[in-house]
Amino acid sequence: MGTRREPTARQLRLATELRRLRDAAGLSAREAANLLGVSNVQISQIEAGLSGVSEQRLRRLASNYACSDGRLIDALVVMATDRTRGWWEEYRGSLPTPFLDIAELEHHATYRRDVEFLFIPGLLQTEEYARAAFASRIPHLPADELELRVQHRMQRKVILTGARPVPYEAVIHEAALRIRVGDRAASAAQLARVLEVSDAEHITVRVVPFDLDGFGGAWSAMMLAGGAVPRLDTAVRDAPHGTAFIDSEAQLDVFRKLFRKVEAASLDPAQSRDFIHKLAKEL
Repeated sequence: MGTRREPTARQLRLATELRRLRDAAGLSAREAANLLGVSNVQISQIEAGLSGVSEQRLRRLASNYACSDGRLIDALVVMATDRTRGWWEEYRGSLPTPFLDIAELEHHATYRRDVEFLFIPGLLQTEEYARAAFASRIPHLPADELELRVQHRMQRKVILTGARPVPYEAVIHEAALRIRVGDRAASAAQLARVLEVSDAEHITVRVVPFDLDGFGGAWSAMMLAGGAVPRLDTAVRDAPHGTAFIDSEAQLDVFRKLFRKVEAASLDPAQSRDFIHKLAKEL
């Protein structure tokens, strides 16, 4: 297999998991290479995501590392051997790499969860709302890139509307519902869109109202994507310096608990629907 110049987030995650298995076995890269009968350079490249790994070698590595988690090994084999070139590949070279990585992550996700305090979650946004959100970016985007980002965001919705929709949960703070990212008409259309999608059986929308007593969870938005096994879940955080993909078990556990905390504090789906409908009537 050739050496990659820019591994995707999914390829890097596979590399990370293989390195974690080796570390848990207490083996050095050189020792792992000797057991596999390859050079330690090859092990280093595999663990950096710069080189792929065949199913046979992956299973040999897992055996050498005394990993007995069959479901995890099978999931890693799928990650190593999958050759899917999804719709997001048409944007490679035109949009920042994290945009493509998020789309690929969602394509393989077993569930998606969002918590948002200032914006409607991207998967629920209308085209007009998304365009207004990207247009407010500093520094301003060239018109052609802005439209590419809007188009990409709209295509990401396939995980909710396609033949095999992914279970999706969103917790949205009242602030995000009230802030007019665009004009009044765009805001009304956006609220109508949230109400429309919340009718789907696989989509759950909850609202955190302003007047909730003792709510200390409004500190950061988050996105969670389920892996084939819980160990392969991923949290995604946006920051001024870029997008961070979080995969350590300790941090993932924190994000799972935070999501459940915010979810438990929110209105139930029926109350949330009534709440959004009331806001829509006020516009």
